[in-house]
Amino acid sequence: MSAQTLISPSPDGPLKDRDISLAARLRGLVRADDATRVGVLQVVIGLAVIWAVFYILNPAFLSPTNLTNLALQIVAVATMSIGVVLVLLIGEIDLSIGTVSGLAASVMAVLNVSQGLPAAWAIFLALGCGAVVGLIHGLIISTFGVPSFVVTLGGLIGWQGLQLLLLGDTGAINLTDPAIEGLTSSFFAPWVGWALTAILVAAISVRTFGVRVNRRKVGLNNTPVAADMIRLAVIALVLATTVLVLSASRGIPLSVLLLLGLVLLMDFICRRTLFGRRLFTVGGDAQAASRVGVHVKTTTVLVFVLVSTFAALGGILSASRLLAVNETSGAGEILLNAIAGVVIGGTSLFGGRGSVWSAVLGALVIGSISNGMDLLALPSPVKYMITGAVLIAAVIFDAVMRRRQSR
Repeated sequence: MSAQTLISPSPDGPLKDRDISLAARLRGLVRADDATRVGVLQVVIGLAVIWAVFYILNPAFLSPTNLTNLALQIVAVATMSIGVVLVLLIGEIDLSIGTVSGLAASVMAVLNVSQGLPAAWAIFLALGCGAVVGLIHGLIISTFGVPSFVVTLGGLIGWQGLQLLLLGDTGAINLTDPAIEGLTSSFFAPWVGWALTAILVAAISVRTFGVRVNRRKVGLNNTPVAADMIRLAVIALVLATTVLVLSASRGIPLSVLLLLGLVLLMDFICRRTLFGRRLFTVGGDAQAASRVGVHVKTTTVLVFVLVSTFAALGGILSASRLLAVNETSGAGEILLNAIAGVVIGGTSLFGGRGSVWSAVLGALVIGSISNGMDLLALPSPVKYMITGAVLIAAVIFDAVMRRRQSR
């Protein structure tokens, strides 16, 4: 076996050719027990159950207005979760993402409001601040071999101190720049959503057809046509339903389109590029990856730069929605929700298994539970206990799946 084969494992499954029937393909989705397949169907079923329960308890839960609010509420956390997926794929953890998000938001606010810098430059420098923080974490972890848990825990405390120093004695800064506010308050007409839906469905269809043609050319068996048609139909139905719901309220949010674009980009990088394949390799066995030529230290540094940059962007989006930055920005349950959502979405805490889409699915689950409990006016202690129970259940499920894979 060549080194190239070892450093480029396909996250879509083993390379051995096999004739996969439609029934077997569906069983694989239901079991979700191979090394890299995320239990998407389980998460979707769980989400449907959650929505059904909250709809029975309060029919307003599934109203277009509330679902639009839900979409806006999860954008910041889901953006941060994209970075969490990357760091978990290599078997590491970053406990500072909440603090980094607050620090980046504070940098943006100080530069824009206090220093009068244009919004575009303030946002760009805030993202750069996040990248520098990630670079520092990555260099310490890769150079000195310090566990990422310890480094980022120290970062959680230290960067929060820098955030308080930036905010000064007032401890809060209100955001009034229309460009910053527009990140989460801008909405597009319904035709934009329908146009993007058509483009995405067409692109996925062309890619699916191209894969089938290429496999046929090299003499490999294709999955049944019915399986591909069902997948395309489900994707088209989900996109069309989303556009209908959002259009019935205020339109297509800019922040949701930004999140979708980031997820598509990072999903492509993780599944179709050498860097993405190395993430799975390092997470599966870092020593083996190093032996076949993977630069584990470089990969680790790049991942921590990315996770902090996504955390910074999440903090900027959160500040845009709240129109303010204060001492509690990035604190509270943001870190828990970002990590819990990814685990609930199917990414393993132990590395080597997951998908960028788990960031969105997990954020939807956590956000739906929080939104539903708010509609029911449940007290905060109950909300915390339920959220914690969901996280523990997700970790137990992840451990069980990993044990089954080992057997």
